[in-house]
Amino acid sequence: MPDRSLPLLPTTVVGSSALPSWLWLARDAAASGRLGEAEVREVIEDATRLAISDQVDAGVDILSTGEMPRLRFIVGFYDHLTGIRRLEAPRKVGVPHYDSYPVLEAVDRIAAPHGLGIVEEWKLARRLTDRPLKATCPGPYTLLIPLRPGGPYRDRDALLADLTAVVNRELRALVEAGADFIQIDEPNFVILPKEAKRLVEIFNATVEGVRAKIALHVCFGNLHGRPFATTRSYHDLFPELLDARCQQFVFEYANREMAELSLFKEYPPNREVGVGVIDVKAYQIESPEEVARRIRSALQWLTPDRLWINPDCGFWEAPRHVALGKLRAMVAGTRKVREELGGS
Repeated sequence: MPDRSLPLLPTTVVGSSALPSWLWLARDAAASGRLGEAEVREVIEDATRLAISDQVDAGVDILSTGEMPRLRFIVGFYDHLTGIRRLEAPRKVGVPHYDSYPVLEAVDRIAAPHGLGIVEEWKLARRLTDRPLKATCPGPYTLLIPLRPGGPYRDRDALLADLTAVVNRELRALVEAGADFIQIDEPNFVILPKEAKRLVEIFNATVEGVRAKIALHVCFGNLHGRPFATTRSYHDLFPELLDARCQQFVFEYANREMAELSLFKEYPPNREVGVGVIDVKAYQIESPEEVARRIRSALQWLTPDRLWINPDCGFWEAPRHVALGKLRAMVAGTRKVREELGGS
């Protein structure tokens, strides 16, 4: 059932906010030892406050933490894991891409004795705003991608089982901290669409016992503004994906000219669907009317009470001024369609 406290066509973000330029400089300073622990905490708090302010100023209905402490989506999470070692990046010269980051190898049983840092990130954001707020967490399959078996692990399935347990503990801790809306990010589901049933089983184990509203975000990757897979289609994940124990799906559409919305005629989702109407990989800022057209196309296949509005993915790869313009356009376009529907 829709949340009656929210407006028709609620607007939200996928997770990361665009980083202010000074945060890049602060990260370099921290990496070279020129910032102490107190300065790092201050930097992260200031950046989180700014990320929240940007969303509020744009008029977004459900905010995210902004993910300001994170590094390159998932790279920073491995600093929280024990039982792994970093290997050399496969490629170090030229244009950065998916093969420009270190590979990780298990050398002992993987654990996160102090969590993944997401609970602390959420607590900080919750202290800084009383607006509706969702937490975001990468799923275990996405965390598995750069990991190689080793030590006690003979295969990646064994690795995946322990990563699933790590993420499940983080999600439960988020709920204990007060989070009631959590999004799980699994962009890499599209790499193995023929294994959709198994991927859904992994997801369901990940959210087992997590007493919160759950969203599942599946996109096509956004490292350096580039997708990972050559085939960008959700088709082969259906109908198995509908067995995922979540209350909301969050999908990428704007970057694909709103393709595959017709899947919802063949497979009615019987839950909320967050439709990406902002192309985060494009530099140009959409107009409110362009956003409204994309929303209207989604309404051909989804009823207004099930439709949520969001960008395709996070903004961590976008310049801040571009991200701000896109958020404002998303909200303005949504308000235009709300008026057409007679919603408040």
